[in-house]
Amino acid sequence: MQTSPTPPVPTVRLKGDRRRESPGSAHPWIFQKMVERPNPKPRPGQVVDLVDRDGAWFGRGFYNGHSRIAVRILTSDPDEAIDQAFFQRRISEAVKLRRELLRLDEVSNGWRVFHAEGDGISGLVVDRYDDLLVVEFFSAGAFRHREWIYAALENEFPGCRFYSFAESHVQKQESFDFRAPEPPEPALISEHGVKFRASPGSGHKTGFFADQRDNREFLSRFTRGARVLDLCCNSGGFAIYAAARGEAAHVTGIDLDEEILEIAAQNARLNQVQVDFTQADVFPWLRQAADRGESWDVVVLDPAKMTRDRDQVIPALKKYLDMNKLALSVVAPGGVFATFSCTGLVSEDQFLDMLRRAAFYAGRQIQLVRVAGAGGDHPFMGHAPESRYLKAVFCRVL
Repeated sequence: MQTSPTPPVPTVRLKGDRRRESPGSAHPWIFQKMVERPNPKPRPGQVVDLVDRDGAWFGRGFYNGHSRIAVRILTSDPDEAIDQAFFQRRISEAVKLRRELLRLDEVSNGWRVFHAEGDGISGLVVDRYDDLLVVEFFSAGAFRHREWIYAALENEFPGCRFYSFAESHVQKQESFDFRAPEPPEPALISEHGVKFRASPGSGHKTGFFADQRDNREFLSRFTRGARVLDLCCNSGGFAIYAAARGEAAHVTGIDLDEEILEIAAQNARLNQVQVDFTQADVFPWLRQAADRGESWDVVVLDPAKMTRDRDQVIPALKKYLDMNKLALSVVAPGGVFATFSCTGLVSEDQFLDMLRRAAFYAGRQIQLVRVAGAGGDHPFMGHAPESRYLKAVFCRVL
């Protein structure tokens, strides 16, 4: 049987010589201002070859004329086709990293399977919760090739369930339409012996934040016999670790979202621990607690992402400053403060500078004992630091 020839890959041309203008740069994002307008224009997410202004081959990746990022480079090897085998290789290597090098199956059945640029496919994130794989699309290219992605994942996790989604702002920016299916049945996961129900489709990203696994375990080392306050507690991760693994004397969890607090309460019952969850805005709640002279031995502050807009980074840092100053005011002398930022546009240096100023305005001194980020299942490439988004700081408060 004769097969039809593979159609040629469209070509997109760089305006300048990127090798000369940015020597040593291998960043996979090529912005619209850096390329000539192709004619005809490839469809959003279509694979293209990128050449420099002299016609020399540069790379191959997803094209999108509607996005700020015109080309997302997937390979710098001209002999590597972006076909079904490509997706199988990249996903297989990502799973191998987690299972063979990090040995995550010994710790948990809930971990990130694939981390976008950190694993070599821009715009693709996959989380595993036992038999449920949650697939999030951040690029038209990943979405366009979803059937190959599903096939590769099913090869690594036979019999798995899938739940896929893409946030509305991503669909608008990347010019594709995808309506998420009905939420699946929650999955039961365990990490370091602590149990959680992951509920994708509940309006809270992929249903559980596996990126904080190592930080939750680290915090539990300081909570034996302690009074613990978990601010912006979400589904109760830090609070429940403190009670179930850390043997805390008393744990309080605060969050503004009533729906997520119900999930947190279910997780507490699942671990047979008592946590006092309260629905409240942390700003007035902390002011009132400080006015009453209350303090806690361990305080956790893990707010949601503040912004995805570069123009709003300074206002976001101001909000972080106000929150951290208030949280520091209720840490008992000698107590532990763990503070986090998942805003990728805020750098680690900016976050640490904010924390220094928050301590000054709160009239406290901080002794940093650990500066960290997400677990190893959230890798990032040295030439694409945007995949590193989570900042985690543990300090003793004097």
